[in-house]
Amino acid sequence: MPESSIADILAIAAHRDDVEQTCGGTLLKMKALGWRTAILDLTQGEAGTRGSAADRAAEAAEAGRILGVSWRQALDIPDGRVENTYENRVKIVRVLREVRPRVVILPYWTGRHPDHYTTSTVGYEACFLSGLAKLDTGLPPHRPFKILYASLYADVRPSFVVDITSCIEQRHQSLMAYKTQYQNQTAGSGLFVPEEEIRERTFAEARHYGLLGSVRYAEPFVQKEVGLVEDVLRIPVQSM
Repeated sequence: MPESSIADILAIAAHRDDVEQTCGGTLLKMKALGWRTAILDLTQGEAGTRGSAADRAAEAAEAGRILGVSWRQALDIPDGRVENTYENRVKIVRVLREVRPRVVILPYWTGRHPDHYTTSTVGYEACFLSGLAKLDTGLPPHRPFKILYASLYADVRPSFVVDITSCIEQRHQSLMAYKTQYQNQTAGSGLFVPEEEIRERTFAEARHYGLLGSVRYAEPFVQKEVGLVEDVLRIPVQSM
């Protein structure tokens, strides 16, 4: 008998609020299609300019409620020090074997913040290790079928986009659940986008990717492997 799973799709990110920014709409869309979704944040946000780890935990719980995820947890990897170590890989393996997702969403593998691109690498390697039967964690091995990379902030052409038009408002609500991060305040005022501009910027980004996919709003993803088409007459997005 196959092992039961907690979620079909697991999004892994470095910080609480990363998922909401890059693939929150996709999690909402997949939930609406009947799939179970989950989030793993590798750090607890204790090094952030704004808010405390406790603040971020409460905000992440509310954001997860808005996104309708079945499961959400944060590991104890130090914020600002996400490193590709064997210890950290095994921490993620334990989660993969508990949640047993078919699809894992990771950050894109390049970017400004070292925590983000390191999460991409450590997450990928953990997905491989998780399938090794002789790696004993007390849980049966499990290797996800598909790994996707959320590429919203990467200057790359996406492999595909997901239409999030029906849930763009709810995605925005999940992001704004992080009041310590996105409400106007003195701390970090020179680093953070003003609250009154967040909606315009995030909707504009989603509109850009929507135009690429011939829909109103979308989120972009990259996959490393070649896609497979069964029926060329059913390929979406018009060529001209």
